[in-house]
Amino acid sequence: MTKLAWQRHGTTAAEGSIDALPLVLLHAFPFDSSMWHDVVAELDDLPVLTVDAPGFGASPLLPGEPSLDAYAEAVVSDLAELGVDRAVIAGLSMGGYAALAIAAARPAVIAGLGLLDTKAEADSEQAMANRLAMASQAEGEEGSAVVLGLVQAGLSPVTLAHRPQVVEAVRQALENAPREGIAWAQRAMAARPDRLRTLEMISAPALVLRGQHDGMTGAVEARHLAGHLAHVDLVEVPEAGHFAHVEAPAAVAGALHALYLRSIRAR
Repeated sequence: MTKLAWQRHGTTAAEGSIDALPLVLLHAFPFDSSMWHDVVAELDDLPVLTVDAPGFGASPLLPGEPSLDAYAEAVVSDLAELGVDRAVIAGLSMGGYAALAIAAARPAVIAGLGLLDTKAEADSEQAMANRLAMASQAEGEEGSAVVLGLVQAGLSPVTLAHRPQVVEAVRQALENAPREGIAWAQRAMAARPDRLRTLEMISAPALVLRGQHDGMTGAVEARHLAGHLAHVDLVEVPEAGHFAHVEAPAAVAGALHALYLRSIRAR
């Protein structure tokens, strides 16, 4: 029995063991695996797995202190339960942090690595304090409302001005974010270490993707991230912000598809 809640898409839809190399997608904070809906719809020719992070969607919180390492270990353990010993693993924002934790602890699992709107550095002291404050606020009277500022921070000016349906979809997802998941994830992210040295040990094909207007992950940070990887494609998605998956799903899917094919050829 798996520790987390998983969903199969494309050519993995049938029950039973997964024979093909899957593409595993790890979602951003504070969404769940359903955030990948529009991206997965563009990848129906690939074996895709999505998973809810601890405390989100149908996944329970993990025992012990909040930790991305524990999340990573649960992902690897669950993949083994599903018959998967190697995968192309891609994550957006918090999902990227988890993907790096997997690469650090279990590098043999990584057949390809996708880092979307994310970074490898640890938080500054101020950023860490902000995360811990948000965790406490989520458990208090504010609840899920504490994350509503991500509508403005996570979307591009183009989306905010001209894509009201996307803005409303993100707003609804944030309003429905579980307070216990918010608190767990913020504490786990605050505790994460610097992973730059992990990048230098990755020989598998890699992707670094950033929305053009991502105010949380700058262009310099994305280039810095890519500069530590040996076999990397650096992609910037026009007119997208931090939540590129919902602003430009076809472009994100295209980059992931290219990563998958590179990973297959490198096996």
